[in-house]
Amino acid sequence: MEFYHAFITLTLVHLLGAASPGPDFVMVSQQSLVHGRRAGLLVSLGIALGLSVHIIYSSIGLATVISDSAIVLSVMKYLAAAYLIYLGVKGIRSKAAVGDDEQSVPVKARSTAKLISMGFVCNALNPKAPLYFLSVFTLVVSPDMPTFELFLLGIWMMFVQLAWFSSVALVLSKPSVQAKFKRVGHWVDRVLGSVMLAFGLKLLFTSSSK
Repeated sequence: MEFYHAFITLTLVHLLGAASPGPDFVMVSQQSLVHGRRAGLLVSLGIALGLSVHIIYSSIGLATVISDSAIVLSVMKYLAAAYLIYLGVKGIRSKAAVGDDEQSVPVKARSTAKLISMGFVCNALNPKAPLYFLSVFTLVVSPDMPTFELFLLGIWMMFVQLAWFSSVALVLSKPSVQAKFKRVGHWVDRVLGSVMLAFGLKLLFTSSSK
């Protein structure tokens, strides 16, 4: 019964964590609204894959080391801040398509690898993740839990993450929703880019100390 208790607890905690507003949510929303379902789903996949980085180091006991290392957290913080600021500035500089509605120039589609890597980097560089995973694993994982069960819990966390953000992408990329944003796509990019920039600046000027 211990595994099932850990499974249920982990599901509830991680679903709440995934649903909380943050850079991952903003990125999926931006890509889904402006670039469509494909972009939103691929970024969601990248975010879920990025979770594997945190799961791996947590499962082998490095979460405590990372969360207690000011140097490691600082490096992660500055890398993440730089990436979010880059994405934010890029979104703010978004331009409207040239031409009328029928003859407007379509936005160039990003490659599959590019979209997945965007989500992966955004999640993998999150400097708050070590503390989060340390808390979660301490809550649900016992020292004598078999490696196979730990592996299953990690895969399940990735699936929950993917399911949540894929749902967000599917809702925001519905034709009815897309139609409303068709003419203001560049403004959506700019607004959400500003939010991403704000996340980056907040992270940059927030102390790494606990």
